[in-house]
Amino acid sequence: MKNIAIVILNWNTRNHLETFLPYLIKFSSLPNVKIIVADSASSDGSVAFLQANYPDIDLILLEKNYGFAEGYNRALKKIQAEYYVLLNSDIEVTENWLQPLIGLLENNPEIAACMPKLRSYFERDFFEYAGAAGGYIDKLGYPFCKGRIFETMEKDEGQYDGTFEIFWATGACMAIKANIFHQVGGFDPYFFAHQEEIDLCWRLHHSGYKIYCTTQSVIYHLGGGTLPKSNPYKTYLNYRNNHVLLNKNLPKGQWLKIFLLRIPLDLIAAIKFLLGSQPGEFFAVFKAYFSFYRYLLKHRKVLKPSKATFRLIYQKSIIYQYFLLGKRKFSDIMFNFL
Repeated sequence: MKNIAIVILNWNTRNHLETFLPYLIKFSSLPNVKIIVADSASSDGSVAFLQANYPDIDLILLEKNYGFAEGYNRALKKIQAEYYVLLNSDIEVTENWLQPLIGLLENNPEIAACMPKLRSYFERDFFEYAGAAGGYIDKLGYPFCKGRIFETMEKDEGQYDGTFEIFWATGACMAIKANIFHQVGGFDPYFFAHQEEIDLCWRLHHSGYKIYCTTQSVIYHLGGGTLPKSNPYKTYLNYRNNHVLLNKNLPKGQWLKIFLLRIPLDLIAAIKFLLGSQPGEFFAVFKAYFSFYRYLLKHRKVLKPSKATFRLIYQKSIIYQYFLLGKRKFSDIMFNFL
């Protein structure tokens, strides 16, 4: 087995390190595996805790919080390994979680990255929001997962078990070939956090690589370790970054058509926030649009998509399927891309 670096990007999550590091150490004790924590200038005593209790864990000290995207970029440049496993600090790994992921990468040259099955830490029979059993997007750019569409998490009854191609792998736990990560430029630092992994995976597709999920590997994700779900800044990042994602990865003509369709849909979402007594979320949507307009003035980029890129995009509206047709499960939407 080649050298593997399990890298946790930490920012003020000492409590999660205390809870979940023992599982990681117990179930990752394999030859050529190194656990590394890259700390983003935490102020909660994370570094002192690690130095006192886990002296064998390598520490990378970043001078400030660069966010998920640039934080990982800077940390991974300092790490020599054939495979990176990016792991959130709020994840409980299980026995034999690592071997299926690395096995996929070692035995398949066309696979650049892969992910395990994510279950909820609190509702352990259910899929978890951040990745479930693999990520996809629809034709309008809305992300969803096998086992999770919008806020509906399915119970995991083995209905999606297997090893299969997906559109994007979650940044909560992503195994990726190190040389390919750097070859495509790593994460886009403009994203800061949220949906940067979708952008990375889309660029991997552009370069001819594949992304996979294997449910032979199972982990439990707490979720919301740094930002809770109902947070205006998180809403801002999700809306802004989703539009940046589409702008970067779609041809100009197709992007403009989708953007014009998205404006009224995002406006409806903003009004829904306001009616739901979430004024912060309401203003976050508009702030995201203003930020995206500034992005357009400075960073307009177009990549020519490959056939594989379109093959893995759901060519219907997931909003229409979910809210109007009442299709709450991945198995209901008739997503056949193969």
